[in-house]
Amino acid sequence: MDKLGGVPLVLVLGEDKKSVRAFETLVDGRELEFYVSTEGGARWRMFDGETRSEWDFTGRAVAGTRAGRQLNKIPVLKDYWFDWKIYNPQTSVYAFVAR
Repeated sequence: MDKLGGVPLVLVLGEDKKSVRAFETLVDGRELEFYVSTEGGARWRMFDGETRSEWDFTGRAVAGTRAGRQLNKIPVLKDYWFDWKIYNPQTSVYAFVAR
């Protein structure tokens, strides 16, 4: 989770380790924190820290008090770094440090 241009967002890597999605984390005016769990099996599961509602890879709450809610999707372009840098030489590099 982070902010980009003041927008709180979460980047999510799919179970295939290739698909990437980004979502705004504001729901009902509240900034939510998300975490991924594989407890109880190998299936990928994402939860919000406030209500422990379960969210799927499309950004939809599928269980819990927020069931049926949808996170706003943020467009993501997955590209090779060298290709992007050629056309966008002034690009800054964003670094994620796992805790």
